[in-house]
Amino acid sequence: MAQAEVNIMTAGHVDHGKTTLVAALTGKWTSVHSEELKRGITIRLGYADFSVRKCPKCPAPKCYCIDDTCKQCGSKPEEVRKISFVDAPGHETLLATVIAASSIIDGALFVIAANEKCPQPQTMEHLMVLEAAKVKKVVVAQNKVDLITREQAIAHYKQIKEFLRDTPYADAEIVPTAANSKLNLDALIEAIERNIPTPKRDLTKEPLMYAARSFDVNKPGTPVSKLAGGVIGGSILQGTLRVGDEIEILPGALHVKKEKETYSPLHTRIISLNAGGEELKEAHPGGLIGVGTELDPALTHADALVGSVIAKPGTLPPIRGELTVEAQPLARRLEKVTEDFGANEPLVLGIGTATTVGFVTSHKKNKLELLLKKPLSVKAGDVLAVMRRTQNRWHLYGTAKVL
Repeated sequence: MAQAEVNIMTAGHVDHGKTTLVAALTGKWTSVHSEELKRGITIRLGYADFSVRKCPKCPAPKCYCIDDTCKQCGSKPEEVRKISFVDAPGHETLLATVIAASSIIDGALFVIAANEKCPQPQTMEHLMVLEAAKVKKVVVAQNKVDLITREQAIAHYKQIKEFLRDTPYADAEIVPTAANSKLNLDALIEAIERNIPTPKRDLTKEPLMYAARSFDVNKPGTPVSKLAGGVIGGSILQGTLRVGDEIEILPGALHVKKEKETYSPLHTRIISLNAGGEELKEAHPGGLIGVGTELDPALTHADALVGSVIAKPGTLPPIRGELTVEAQPLARRLEKVTEDFGANEPLVLGIGTATTVGFVTSHKKNKLELLLKKPLSVKAGDVLAVMRRTQNRWHLYGTAKVL
């Protein structure tokens, strides 16, 4: 079982233990970039694959385990399916990355720490992100229960229920956990299995993939004759990609001439596909896929192609530097935000894994004309996430539909 079947995003406040919980389940720390480890927060999307193992002899939830042998009876558990956790940033200024990730998400693990009053401001913001992104399937992990008494845990559980009462997640299952001591992970896995099933995928659609990472795998000093082509990491939204396929990448390569930025589409061929360290002949939606190409590795170095869209040549909408959109504010907000947009006001826009800045060139009520700093491959009907700056902070405003 090489490829993950389902993508589950972790959401929640910056210090509530999202990354630690994912590490407890998968054995992999998703904050792998040195800057992230230093600051203790996730900046880019982190992916970690996790095999759900189930003992054929033990009753639920004890049958679910994270090891190669069942701790209850010593039997060898069966691998049921593979899940890819997408650990999105929790820090408020990085919420654009969370929004951008929503299009590849099948469900969410909402982590709320039991040793702090619920909701914290960022817990509210992440709830709004999940609502705006129309994520329907959510499991709540009431984390850090080892730091409080039983009575405090019950009182906090009631706070979570109250917080979710008037939202689409009022009936979401809440599982008490302690990531550091791996407490109750079997019950959490059972809740995920029950509430976030693998969606039915249409593999006959034209393939479409969002680039979440891109890199040069060559070590410094590698002879030119032995250089490997650029690698793109991302998630397939629909369809199937195969080794040997010709692909188009939009908006493509950045060119800067006299301070003017332009983009040119890239065309290349897939020479390898990889999931979780295993080579594939073909790849479909679910998990993080590494796509080896014939591109010059300088084009993919240091995430240069993040936010790009990948598909068969001629199947993508053209890139657009100007958009007309219909803005829709969130139904729920932390603070009052004026509905009036200012001339040349910058907005952060997110779609797929792409984020760009759009400047308001004209507006009439909720209809906006935008000039984009980085062009996007979008079509009429596509929905963008929108962030606005108020009181020196970026806040999620809502969504904008491309007209």
